[in-house]
Amino acid sequence: MSPGFLKSSLSTSTLRFAPRKPVLLPPEFAELPPLPRDFYDRDPRRVSRDLLGKVLTRREQKKGVLAARIVEVEAYLGNDPAAHCFVGRTKRNEVLWGPPGLAYVYFIYGNHFCCNVSCLPDGIPGGVLLRALEPLVGIPEMAKARGILTADSYDLRQLTSGPGRLAEAFGITRPRDNGKDLTSAASDLWIADDGWPRPRVEISTRIGITKAAERLLRYIIPGNRFVSGKTA
Repeated sequence: MSPGFLKSSLSTSTLRFAPRKPVLLPPEFAELPPLPRDFYDRDPRRVSRDLLGKVLTRREQKKGVLAARIVEVEAYLGNDPAAHCFVGRTKRNEVLWGPPGLAYVYFIYGNHFCCNVSCLPDGIPGGVLLRALEPLVGIPEMAKARGILTADSYDLRQLTSGPGRLAEAFGITRPRDNGKDLTSAASDLWIADDGWPRPRVEISTRIGITKAAERLLRYIIPGNRFVSGKTA
C-alpha cells in the first residue's frame, strides 16, 4: 500500500460544500484491520503521538462506512487529577483500568458524549481522548447525525472538530459503545492505519478542563484546520 495514496487536501481547501453521495477512497476503509491491542498497551503519551493520522472507522448497517482521520487527542494518566480514574476504580470508569484498546465513553455537561481509548496493561489506568477528526468518508451521514439537514453548503469543521461533535457524527454513545473492543475485527467501531505518512506532531497544554490543564498532554497535527480550539 502506498503511504501517499491519501493526501489530506481538506485542510487546505475552503471546505464548504455538500457532497451528494459518499466519497469512495481506496482502499475500502471497511476492509482495513483494527490496530492491535499491543498498540494501546503503552504509556498514553506514546499512544497519543501514534494515534495522530490514524483513521477512526464506524461500520453502520444502513449508513455504510464512516471514516475520519485523527488530528487531535489528549492523554490522561493514572495520577492525573483531570482523569476520571484519579478517584479510583468505579463502575463508571472501570473501562480505563483495562484491558487496553477498549472504548471509554462518558456523558458530559448533560448534552454530549466523549470517546476515549484505554491504554496500559490490564489493571493500570490510563487513556486517550479523541478531540478532533478530519472527515473522509460518509460525510453526508455525519452531517445528518449532527443535525445539519437543510443547508446547501456547510463547513465540514462543524462535523468533527471537538470531542462532542465527533462522537455525535459517529453515533458514539455510552450505551452503545462503552467497553467496546476497538481491536476486534468483529467490532463496528475501530481505529485503523491506512498507510498515511506519519505526521508532524505538536504538543500543548490541554483545553476544555480546569484541573491539571497546564500539563503538556494535548497532541495535534499542526496546521490542520479541524483541530479544535484557538489553534484551529
